[in-house]
Amino acid sequence: MAELTPTVEKQSLSGDLHSEKFDPAPKLPPPAFDPELQRIAELSAKLENPLSGFSTQELVQQAEEFCQANGLNDQLENFKRGAILAANPQDLDRIPGITAEERQFIDWETTRRWKQPLMMYFIAVLSSMAAIVQGMDEAVVNGAQIFYYDRFGISDSSRRTAMIQGLVNSAPYLCCAVFACWITDPANRILGRRGVIFWSCFIAGVASIWEAFTYSWQQLFAARLLLGLGIGPKSATAPIYTAECSPAPIRGALVMQWQMWTAFGIALGDIVSVIFMDIDPDVAWRLILGSTVVAPVLVCCMIYCAPESPRWYMSKGRVADAYHAMRKLRFCELQASRDLFYIAKLLEIENRSLQGRNLLTDMWRVPRVRRAAQASGLVMFMQQFCGVNVIAYYSSQVFIEAGFTRKDALLTTMGTGLVNWVFAIPALYTIDTFGRRNLLLATFPAMSACLFVTGMAFFIPVDGPEDHRRVGVVAAAIYLYMAFYSPGEGPVPFTYSAEAFPLYIRDFGMSYATAVCWFFNFILAITFPLMLNAFKPQGAFGWYAAWCLIGWVAVFFILPETKALTLEELDYGPSRFSFYLAPLSPCPSSATTPLTCVQLGIGYVVFSVPTAKHASYQVKNFMWCFRKYVLRQPVKPLPPLSVLHPSPPFFFLLPTSLIPSSTLAPM
Repeated sequence: MAELTPTVEKQSLSGDLHSEKFDPAPKLPPPAFDPELQRIAELSAKLENPLSGFSTQELVQQAEEFCQANGLNDQLENFKRGAILAANPQDLDRIPGITAEERQFIDWETTRRWKQPLMMYFIAVLSSMAAIVQGMDEAVVNGAQIFYYDRFGISDSSRRTAMIQGLVNSAPYLCCAVFACWITDPANRILGRRGVIFWSCFIAGVASIWEAFTYSWQQLFAARLLLGLGIGPKSATAPIYTAECSPAPIRGALVMQWQMWTAFGIALGDIVSVIFMDIDPDVAWRLILGSTVVAPVLVCCMIYCAPESPRWYMSKGRVADAYHAMRKLRFCELQASRDLFYIAKLLEIENRSLQGRNLLTDMWRVPRVRRAAQASGLVMFMQQFCGVNVIAYYSSQVFIEAGFTRKDALLTTMGTGLVNWVFAIPALYTIDTFGRRNLLLATFPAMSACLFVTGMAFFIPVDGPEDHRRVGVVAAAIYLYMAFYSPGEGPVPFTYSAEAFPLYIRDFGMSYATAVCWFFNFILAITFPLMLNAFKPQGAFGWYAAWCLIGWVAVFFILPETKALTLEELDYGPSRFSFYLAPLSPCPSSATTPLTCVQLGIGYVVFSVPTAKHASYQVKNFMWCFRKYVLRQPVKPLPPLSVLHPSPPFFFLLPTSLIPSSTLAPM
């Protein structure tokens, strides 16, 4: 089934039929399909463009009613023009009074996608600063633990000590998994995106000060539990905030800034550890932990200058506020009116269709939502079990065990943070072109190999303090691992999860995804010291190397691609129009021209495709690539993955010779 644009198909159908004067095909009952898919298909047809098919007069009338109902009469003319533009974005000549400047702004949406208003970039900076807070909160414990283990008497190699070490380090993630992430949804509904970011950063700053003034591991554990209240809601909200404010062409790149600047925050936390490593050990760890108070204060100040998410305002019925927020995120009134009117119509359809839904049951009962939960849960789980936070939380301890001095261990740990940040930058250019799924498939095998080499390097004997073979191999393998992690499993999970769920359940879905992330983060942080004692570094790193291979297999079979689709398209997955073959018995024929009966069908992709169908298609795709690129065999193009749903009964008789075989798909 080859994908065709509606314009091309319309020309082909009308031209062939009128020139040959064929009789229409007899009406046939549509092929059987799943009732749930039919319901979603009907909703998707509306969501694809709820304004298509309306006349200019009808669009103007809808715009007038919208402005009168929401107190936007002063923007009536802009909304009239915006409604016409939203109905047909390509036909600018229909828009009365459009200026050359407005034409240029609309043209930039496709030709210069990075040309955005300054406020859009301010939001990107704000989200990046929140990510730096996150990264520093996660990383500073790596350097501080070298000092506070001795201060709190938990530096021996007993099993009890290993459990305490893991418990203190993992405390924030325990809080995130069991409590903080689950209050994110109600907090967002009450406080908004900006309010949640403000209060989570405020709590993180308070927790940082408390950590610096603790005098026992129990007090430090309590302070880090509070820190979890600052980590969980922020990690679930900031990516959604960025996604809801960003235009589709650069959404993935802007949302993945979260991970890139989290990596920078981790590097900054490691740098702070190096800065304070030569002072009094009892003061050093307090300064390291307390240094994380600076970034949250900056975010709390910046958040007052940023607009709230227009989508959040719309969900609260505050349409005028939504317009003013959208106006700050677009170059001109025409763009802001178009986007806001379009969102309003989408929300009207969604609210009518989704009334009475239970969010918890919908996560597992509705196939489209269940597949989004499955995919986002997978990438979040693998972000932890790929082993990266073993390095983020315990690399200084690992380097010391490999033979580094305390100072060299901290310096080398700083290097891992810098590598993590630098190699996250390429993902800015690849996540929306190469794709989320392909990035994971390309990096998981390399990550597995690097972890395996890291573990096996501990078998290298050390012949005196001048023998650096082991430490060299360990450091090189970990640096390479971070270089592969940063453009793949680093930015993809939060980007993917922020866009995977339908709008009505997006907050709850993101809470679920981050809870999965932080729960397994807690499991990793609390178990690694025990694993290191029981399995030694060889077994511990080998364990996570194996999980990287398991992750590759799971991504290959389960994970759909989401690149370059709008949030509305991802909601229910409307694809492009496509032909597929309708069975006829008998098929009418012409004395001079063999005929084929075709029906215009609609393909639905991404989360509307059943998991089993997706897995089966990926196997076929793998075999197709193997035959084409390895065996160099001539193979026919593989039809794109989709679920076919028949349109209303539009059947046509076309000359068989004029229909490429690639446009015909089996029922």
